[in-house]
Amino acid sequence: MSDFRAEFMEVYEKLKAEILKDLDINLTNGACDWIAKMLDHNLLGGKLNHGLSAIDSYSLLKEGKQLSSEEIILISSLGWCIEWLQGYFLVHDDIMDGSSKRRGQPCWFRLDKVGMIAVNDGVLLRNHIAVILKQHFRGKPCYVDLLELFNEVEYQTACGQMIDLITTQEKDLSKYSLSIHGRIVQYKTAYYSFYLPVACALLMAGENLDNHANAKDILIKMGIYFQVQDDYLDCFADPQVLGKNGTDIKDFKCSWLVVKALERCNEEQKKILDENYGIDDKACVAKIEALYKDLKLEDVYREYEENTYEELINSIEDEETKLSKPMQAVLKSFLEKIYKRQK
Repeated sequence: MSDFRAEFMEVYEKLKAEILKDLDINLTNGACDWIAKMLDHNLLGGKLNHGLSAIDSYSLLKEGKQLSSEEIILISSLGWCIEWLQGYFLVHDDIMDGSSKRRGQPCWFRLDKVGMIAVNDGVLLRNHIAVILKQHFRGKPCYVDLLELFNEVEYQTACGQMIDLITTQEKDLSKYSLSIHGRIVQYKTAYYSFYLPVACALLMAGENLDNHANAKDILIKMGIYFQVQDDYLDCFADPQVLGKNGTDIKDFKCSWLVVKALERCNEEQKKILDENYGIDDKACVAKIEALYKDLKLEDVYREYEENTYEELINSIEDEETKLSKPMQAVLKSFLEKIYKRQK
């Protein structure tokens, strides 16, 4: 876990205050109160791993040298930009999925007097990133690269969400495969959750992202592993521990579990999948969960996790990837944070 959490939280309060005092927009007191509540609800309460990973990555790239106060503020600001981006994605994702809980509390759009105002709140969250970057990075060599990076990752994530939604909408299990699952995950999750924090740290350290393609490839593979974990936990984790109720089965998601079930099931079991997967009914969901247990998907997942962990470690340490020792440390730090996670 990051040693910079206290400083990170201080920077959050600083950034929130700057946004609320933005001189370009004369907000009413009611609007300021709304934004403050919206920010706290959608940005706090989670593990903050995305943002803290940016700080940890930068610290490791600096090979343990003590960071100056300015460096901590700057890299924390980038970490919060990632958290802001995730908040924007999750607000809209919860609306599209019709979710009820997020991080153990009601989704923002579920609160009284919020509803579809949450759509605009998501847009505000995205635009706050530009405000933060302009305030803290304008005039620095990495400013344009940071703007382009966040734009690129937002676009990739939106494309992943689109593929996910239209694939789900077709309600055709025959179109679900590991390749489709991997494509959705690469764009929807891996770029912003794994590549973005490291890319931010690299840019702030004065690095050219084109020189770190091998690290990017490994981070994308980690992101896919992370989403497979999410798919597994959505079905098998305790909702009280996970902080939300699993919805992949009733939402007809192209989950790793259903893809694996399709690979392993016989004709009778395939009929159970066809008749019950994607039905918003507790009995139907229970039948799918029972089928997953019959197919021993928990064991299949554990084998996948061990093999993936070993493959990732070997890729990081492989001399042919030509990763520096600090970059190896960054990648191993990411992997250790997610290996065998429970939520």
